[in-house]
Amino acid sequence: MHAHDRNALPPAAIIAMGVSGSGKSTLAACLAKRLGCPAIEGDDYHAAASIAKMRAGHPLDDADRWPWLYRLGGTIGAAVARDGIAVAACSALKRSYRERLAAAAGVPLRFVLLDGTHDEIAARLATRTAHYMPATLLDSQFAALERPGADEDALILPASRSAEESCTDVLDWVVAMPEPGSRAWRQV
Repeated sequence: MHAHDRNALPPAAIIAMGVSGSGKSTLAACLAKRLGCPAIEGDDYHAAASIAKMRAGHPLDDADRWPWLYRLGGTIGAAVARDGIAVAACSALKRSYRERLAAAAGVPLRFVLLDGTHDEIAARLATRTAHYMPATLLDSQFAALERPGADEDALILPASRSAEESCTDVLDWVVAMPEPGSRAWRQV
C-alpha cells in the first residue's frame, strides 16, 4: 500500500499498542510513512509530573493516565477529522484505557498489540537510550496488560517481527476490515 491508497480506507485511527519497548513507535512511524500521514507519539502527551514519576521508577496509576488518554484521544480524533486517517503509538495496556481513548477520540480505533515475552522486551529495553521509561517498570507494564478481547477491533502480532512485515500485515488487515466493529482478526 502506498500513501495515495489511504483514501480507500474508512476514517479511523490505527493505534500501535503494547508494553514499553515492544516497538509501538517504530510500527507507528512505518504505518504513517506508508499512509502518508503523521505519526502521533503517545508519550508526548504525558504530563510533566507523570514523566517525572516514571523517571523515578514509579509506575503510573489510573489517575495519572486518564488526563493523558483524554489529551491523546482528542489529538487522534482531530487528526482523523482533518486527514481521514491517523496513526498513533500508545501503550493502551488495559481495556478501560482503550475505551477511554476511543471515547476521547470520537472516531473508530483499530488496535495492534505488539506482543512479546518479558525476556524479549527486557532485552530490547536494555539497548534503548534517551527514553524516560526505565526497564525496572517493565514488570508493572506486563502486570497491567490486558490483551484485547475478541470483541475489540484488534490485531495481535509478535513483537519479534520486523516493522515492515508488521506494517504490511496491519494494512492488509485494515483493508480487509472496512467496517469498524465488524470483527477482530487475531494473529499470534
